[in-house]
Amino acid sequence: MSSGPGGPSLPPGATSDSPIFVISVAAELAGLHAQTLRSYDRLGLVSPGRSAGGGRRYSARDIALLREVQRLSQEEGVNLAGIKRIIELEQLVDELRSRLEDVAQELLGARAAAEQAAASVHASYRRDLVPVDRRSALVVWRPKPREK
Repeated sequence: MSSGPGGPSLPPGATSDSPIFVISVAAELAGLHAQTLRSYDRLGLVSPGRSAGGGRRYSARDIALLREVQRLSQEEGVNLAGIKRIIELEQLVDELRSRLEDVAQELLGARAAAEQAAASVHASYRRDLVPVDRRSALVVWRPKPREK
């Protein structure tokens, strides 16, 4: 498995969320020490999957997150508590974006259903009725009955 510019190469059938890398490989791919990965796990910054025997298994997404934690810490000077909050907020934004996309799709479906219902109502109109402009229409005047 070679590491490309976009991250590590994945075996056939694996996704970026597949927990496939043992801690030593993940540490090498992320450019960190394995003990740092254990610390990040304990702090809840990066939570890898677990094997049946309990060993940590990192996904390509976890490795990208480890690199981002390192970048924020080293280049931006953000402390680990700040990094954890940033990660939580980014996850919340991702969840909200996903929910917004779902609601937008629901809205499109509702609009299409409303348009279809309106078209079916319009199709059911009687063809012998013609709308009349009241400004030019003939109005029959009837006087009010006289009061007794």
